[in-house]
Amino acid sequence: MRAGSGRHLPMKLAVFTKNRSNPAYAAARLGASVVHYVPETPDDAAEQSALIEQALAGQPDAVLLAPVHPTGVNAAIRKVNAAHIPLVGYISRLSEGQCVSFIGSDDYALAFALARYLFERLAGKGAVVILEGPPESVTSIERVRAFRAAAAAYPGVRVVAACSGYYLQQPARAAMARTLAATPRIDAVLAANDIMAVGAIEALRAAGRGALLVGVNAIPEAIAAIKRGDMLATADFDAMSMASLAAECAIRHLRGESVPQEIMLPVQIVDRANCSRWDRPYEQRQCLNWKDALDKNV
Repeated sequence: MRAGSGRHLPMKLAVFTKNRSNPAYAAARLGASVVHYVPETPDDAAEQSALIEQALAGQPDAVLLAPVHPTGVNAAIRKVNAAHIPLVGYISRLSEGQCVSFIGSDDYALAFALARYLFERLAGKGAVVILEGPPESVTSIERVRAFRAAAAAYPGVRVVAACSGYYLQQPARAAMARTLAATPRIDAVLAANDIMAVGAIEALRAAGRGALLVGVNAIPEAIAAIKRGDMLATADFDAMSMASLAAECAIRHLRGESVPQEIMLPVQIVDRANCSRWDRPYEQRQCLNWKDALDKNV
């Protein structure tokens, strides 16, 4: 059923996420029937493309897509458009095709604010390591670009190394261990996501070294690390709210209601002073509701 039909529940939503490594992706439940498609190999564009074709065979009412690659799933996106199935993008923007709406966060602004927060607590000087995500990840590219731009604004801050943890804990731990062995002085670590920050904490502990450390996502493990003093801060990249809002956007569109072309979540830095709001399991966290999300985008 397409837009303008005034259709009511139940509706069938095909929801695509990037990988199984981020528990925040277990969202998008608004009473509609949800079929979740996720690559067995994290961030695999060919596998996600095949899953999109599989979903199309089931004739969903709408598709919610977090693309795993900037261009790698474009052919599959064109097939969704050709089938005239409403498409809502979230987390990472589509580089091709038409979507009803996009729900996301400004990765550059978020990472720039986080880096400035860290550098201010370093008193504007120190040796910093950047822990990157997958080389072709849109979110990682923007966050790393912002980290470097923020560092350039502080003459006393030196980026002494950069390595990739591929947005995963164990690869990040291994990459950080190699960096520690090769780098005598590290004052701080900018991790492009929290699960890599957790890996970096493990590497620092194993090496008997310390550093100020920040990440992105506000996952429960990061909140626990902030409370222990192992992490300075994280930035809330609220994928749960993005997925929930994407589902609501699709449902409203299918009912014939107007929806905004995009909804961008605000930047929120989480540290020891305010982390109590995030100090709970995902199922107990409150997603940003539709009205508040729209108010914040005015």
